[in-house]
Amino acid sequence: MKIKVYLTCSQCLLLMFAKYMIWFATPDLYVGAGRCRLSKVGAGRRPPPARVRVAVRLRPFVDGTAAAGEPPCVRGLDSCSLEIANWRNHQETLKYQFDAFYGERSSQQDVYAGSVQPILRHLLEGQNASVLAYGPTGAGKTHTMLGSPEQPGVIPRALMDLLQLTREEGGEGRPWALSVTMSYLEIYQEKVLDLLDPASGDLVIREDCRGNILIPGLTQKPITSFADFERHFLPASRNRTVGATRLNQRSSRSHAVLLVKVDQRERLAPFRQREGKLYLIDLAGSEDNRRTGNKGLRLKESGAINSSLFVLGKVVDALNQGLPRVPYRDSKLTRLLQDSLGGSAHSILIANIAPERRFYLDTVSALNFAARSKEVINRPFTNESLQLRVLAPIKLSQKELVGPSEAKRARGPEEEEIGSPEPTAAPASASQKVSPLQKLSSMDPAVLERLLSLDRLLGSQGSQGTHGLNTPRRERMVLMKTMEEKDLEIERLKMKQKELEAKVLAQEAVDPKDKENASPAVLRPLARRTVTVAKPLKKAVVMPLQLIQEQAASPNAEIHILKKKGRKRKLESLDASEPEEKAEDCWELQISPELLAHGRQKILDLLNEGSARDLRSLQRIGQKKAQLIVGWRELHGPFSQVEDLERVEGISGKQMESFLKANILGLAACHRCDTS
Repeated sequence: MKIKVYLTCSQCLLLMFAKYMIWFATPDLYVGAGRCRLSKVGAGRRPPPARVRVAVRLRPFVDGTAAAGEPPCVRGLDSCSLEIANWRNHQETLKYQFDAFYGERSSQQDVYAGSVQPILRHLLEGQNASVLAYGPTGAGKTHTMLGSPEQPGVIPRALMDLLQLTREEGGEGRPWALSVTMSYLEIYQEKVLDLLDPASGDLVIREDCRGNILIPGLTQKPITSFADFERHFLPASRNRTVGATRLNQRSSRSHAVLLVKVDQRERLAPFRQREGKLYLIDLAGSEDNRRTGNKGLRLKESGAINSSLFVLGKVVDALNQGLPRVPYRDSKLTRLLQDSLGGSAHSILIANIAPERRFYLDTVSALNFAARSKEVINRPFTNESLQLRVLAPIKLSQKELVGPSEAKRARGPEEEEIGSPEPTAAPASASQKVSPLQKLSSMDPAVLERLLSLDRLLGSQGSQGTHGLNTPRRERMVLMKTMEEKDLEIERLKMKQKELEAKVLAQEAVDPKDKENASPAVLRPLARRTVTVAKPLKKAVVMPLQLIQEQAASPNAEIHILKKKGRKRKLESLDASEPEEKAEDCWELQISPELLAHGRQKILDLLNEGSARDLRSLQRIGQKKAQLIVGWRELHGPFSQVEDLERVEGISGKQMESFLKANILGLAACHRCDTS
């Protein structure tokens, strides 16, 4: 069954108008892929979070402890969890879950490939990364980070892979050019020492305007191969402070930090720059001085190490609890690790523990710190900036600065007849020096396509400028020729102005009489007009009460409150030598004796007849003083004069004087206003 619907003309128009409005609101549904769309990715969005990854490594027994039949206090359950005996209840165990667990038989390659190698890719994206080795003394932190020639640790393996990545990504034909630099430092007794330059002394830690941690004066060595790295790193490692204790013959007495910086520069427009930093940190182990037997200098070193590690634990706790203040500045170590913990780096914490029972308390403490650290959230982002390529300044010859008309006059008639076979060659060569638009043919095709798309985009957005890139060649040549003529005209005007200035300077050297006749156009300095000081505002001068009473006692006292009084002041001018005098108005306070007597009588009436509430209406009288006045009046009778207030307890002579000044003058003025 078919139904025919008939529409009127007005209904058809309404449908067409609705269809047009839908198309106008959602043009992408109709245009499709041919429409150019722009999207802002991450403009006001916070970077995604990245949790600190924690790995635990259990070293094997040393010194023949396993041969004696001592069972270990730690046992691994799988590749991510372990358990340790509970010292409160030996029948129970404490279980911990981490991102990775490496047992006694794990190799250096297992630790590196499982935890460290995956974060190296972030350096090529302009992001920061850090690897920390944490644990008690003698747990194998330095072995994990440095290793040995037979079993290299994290640092040599990471540098070898990173240099290989930079060679592959920064080769010929790649869009980025990469360079790698290294710095090596230690924190010894809260002093930042440069291991590549030990004579530099204690360095300071700064923070720039973008929140990046910097160490001014720290040595940076460029490296291009692993041989360059060994040439700088091995001598610097011998400068690190080590010492012998009961638990370790070569115990690290400082925190060592190897900083590797990867700089990337884009070879083509828009010439972006990226910077990624890799922190490889070998922390000194926490020590129990009762077991290590530290004395003297070793005891002082141990105190500095334990203090910095304690602040590190406070930083982790503050980040987990979301406190408003994180104590990064309480230690040089935490200040340097501000990016690694709660900052903008991909962080890996490798907690090293020992299986012996004599290290049980240190092992439990390290595991608890590792469990708290895996809750810390970082927010890595790409450190990227744009570098604007500045064009070199263009130097024009004297022939190019002179206009075409003057150039024709300078040439002879024979040269004009001969001329050049192609008259447009000269302006074209000049335009190549003035404008960079002529070099479009020598540009890279990808860059040229980018510029043309940008020009089309600006034109579609309503740009009112002249589109030099999208205009035909003939119109572009005319446009550049016009620009060249304008520039040459400006240069000619500048030269003409310099000539006129030179003429004026030459005319100033002539006699004054000839100068007046020869140079009538020279401007004379304007006559300097007199500038007077601004008139101050009128002021009211308050006179002392005794002086007012003396004036009131005189027979010629006037009955008014404010009296205008004139005073002369001097005005200085710029040209005049004699100062001018002008009267200045000010005000003095004068009160007639009748008003003073009326004010005193009114205060006396309030003191004798008023209640405590009425007395509080007087100035300088509060609730306490009003109650004292009422109580004194009930005991001793009415006041005979206002000065009897001094006999009231709690009212001194100075308070009495200020009370009279504040109330008598006020009541007198109010009475004068009422009568007038």
